[in-house]
Amino acid sequence: MFGRDHIEYKTPDQVRLMRRAGLVVADVHAAVRAAVAVGVTTAELDAVAADVVRAAGATSSFLGYEGYPATICVSVNDEVIHGIPGERVLRPGDVVSVDAGAVVGGWHGDAAFSVVLPGPDGAAADPADVALVDTTERAMWAGIAALAVGGRLDEVGAAVEDVAEGAEGGPYGIVEDYVGHGIGTQMHQDPDVPNYRTRGRGPRVRPGLCVAVEPMLTRGDATTQLCEDEWTVVTDDGSRAAHCEHTVAVLEEGLWVLTAPDGGAAGLAPFGVTVAPLV
Repeated sequence: MFGRDHIEYKTPDQVRLMRRAGLVVADVHAAVRAAVAVGVTTAELDAVAADVVRAAGATSSFLGYEGYPATICVSVNDEVIHGIPGERVLRPGDVVSVDAGAVVGGWHGDAAFSVVLPGPDGAAADPADVALVDTTERAMWAGIAALAVGGRLDEVGAAVEDVAEGAEGGPYGIVEDYVGHGIGTQMHQDPDVPNYRTRGRGPRVRPGLCVAVEPMLTRGDATTQLCEDEWTVVTDDGSRAAHCEHTVAVLEEGLWVLTAPDGGAAGLAPFGVTVAPLV
C-alpha cells in the first residue's frame, strides 16, 4: 500500500470505500448550504451536519480530533479555517466557510466550501467578497485539474497560484501556513499539497494517490495567527478569507473527485478534464 515516498496509495476497491465517505461529506455540504442564512448560529449549522453524519451511519472526521469539539468547522469573515461552531449569529454580508469530514468503514472524506450572505435588507452581497469566493473555488478546480497532467504534485500549487494572481480583483493572498494533504485511513497523511509554487518538484502523480486540494485565499495579506481557542485561524490584517476543498483520487483512467456528487465533472469541464468514473 505504501510507496517508497511514504504515500498510502489506494487500490480501486479502497477508493470505492473512500467514495462512500465522500458522498456523506457531499450530503453534509448540501444540508449546511441550505441552512446557511442570516440569523442562524454556527452551532445550528453544526447540528445540521451532525444529523446528516448520524443518519448515514458515519462518524465525523473532526469531532474529537486532537480535542476538536464539533462535527464541522465554520469560519466567518477574517477566520480562515478551523472556526469552532458556537453562539455566533450569521449577519448580512458575512463570508462563511464550512469544512466537513466523514469516516465510513475506516476511510475518510474531507471537503470545504465558502459562501457570501446577502447584504442588509436583501441587498446584493459585496462583489469583492463574491469574487474572493469564486476565485478560491476556481483555484481549487485548477489545482485538481493539474493532477490530471500526470506530472509532479507541485503542479497543483502552481495552478492555484496562477489563478489567485491572475484573477480580476486580485491578486489575492495565498495562505501558506496551511496546505492540502494526503487522505485515506487517516484524515491527514503524506504528502503535503501546497497551494503555491515550490522549488521542489514533489512526488510524481500516479494511480492510487488520494489527496485533499484546499486553497485558502484572502482579500489582503496572507499571514495568519492562531486564536486563543487554539483552533481558529484568522488573518493578521483582518481581511476576509475563503476556503474551498475536495478529496480527489487519481485512477488509471484519470481523476474522480470523491466528495463531489458528480465526481467533479462540472468543475473540471472548463479545464478540459474528463473524469474517470468508478466502476
